[in-house]
Amino acid sequence: MNDTVKPIPPASGAPSHAASAANKKNDRLRLVAWEITRNCNLACVHCRASATMGPYSGELDTASALRLLDQIAEVGRPIVILTGGEPLLRGDIFEVAAYGRRLGLKMVMAVNGTLLTDERAARLAAAGIQRISISLDGATAEKHDAFRGVRGAFEGALQGIEMAKQAGIDFQINTTVTRANIDQVPLIEDLAVSLGAVAHHIFLLVPTGRGKYISDQAISAQEYEETLNWFYEQRGKKPLQLKATCAPHYYRILRQRARAEGRSVTFQTHGLDAVTRGCLGGTGFCFISHTGIVQPCGFLDVNSGDVTQRSFADIWYHSDVFIALRNYDNLKGKCGGCEYKQVCGGCRARAYEATGDYLAEEPLCLYQPKGRLSR
Repeated sequence: MNDTVKPIPPASGAPSHAASAANKKNDRLRLVAWEITRNCNLACVHCRASATMGPYSGELDTASALRLLDQIAEVGRPIVILTGGEPLLRGDIFEVAAYGRRLGLKMVMAVNGTLLTDERAARLAAAGIQRISISLDGATAEKHDAFRGVRGAFEGALQGIEMAKQAGIDFQINTTVTRANIDQVPLIEDLAVSLGAVAHHIFLLVPTGRGKYISDQAISAQEYEETLNWFYEQRGKKPLQLKATCAPHYYRILRQRARAEGRSVTFQTHGLDAVTRGCLGGTGFCFISHTGIVQPCGFLDVNSGDVTQRSFADIWYHSDVFIALRNYDNLKGKCGGCEYKQVCGGCRARAYEATGDYLAEEPLCLYQPKGRLSR
């Protein structure tokens, strides 16, 4: 294990009665993405963390990792995504996963598939991992391997999927959408069905980490709108749960299309495929880095607290950044005046990358609000 940070302190920090009504309403913890290691055996062109094989100093050791899970469980029983990097490069990953499961946390894992063997898949199942996600960013080896930066990544992902299936672990396919692969998305969805995936989640590129170097591959606002409308039209056509992530406009589109079709909007609001709101950063969701830095999400690189200095509960309930994000009246520009801000909110990470202000308006949105523009 790499050099460790200072031990995580004991839990403290119950919600304050002085917290605003908006903060209380929006501080129910639903989802935590934990970058349990930054080490990775691939070199994906869009990687948020610019991850490599490392080594990286300061990663939480096993004792600190288990203590952090204790503190998360004191706040709620969220879904905990063990992500990276590549989580299977941590020797204690099965112990950490099993411990979280015993605490009543819903443990899932984001892997690239290339390191899954029948033994590792069986150990993940025994540890209580309820689902894994494996990314496919192309429907062919040529397309996917170019995105992932390593020849053989596509075949490795498919082999990993077979290992998961044999172990009885549900899997979903994740796809990051750029101009380089936008034409592949329907083909990837068909491939997901043929492989037996339970879900397909699309991610719209956020230009952070290595993603900054392919920012010219980000789709335009018009392509963004067209892609999300196409994705909406796939609902019910295939035996997959469909979810758009880092694409808060989708939640506006869901309501606009339902209204145009004269029907009410019904969503699954719990479980691994919950559809609740667009940008969850700092509200129902947070990200924890490999060194224990808490952020609203992995793409919004704004330090909101350090679990080696403060308890997770203290950060979750009292971080100034989180409190600001939970009051949607703080949003600026057309996001602030938008009638869909409660359900969309705009991507705070894209706003931050474009302007340096995480409360600024979403830069990739064509919609013109009917309400009054905010400051």
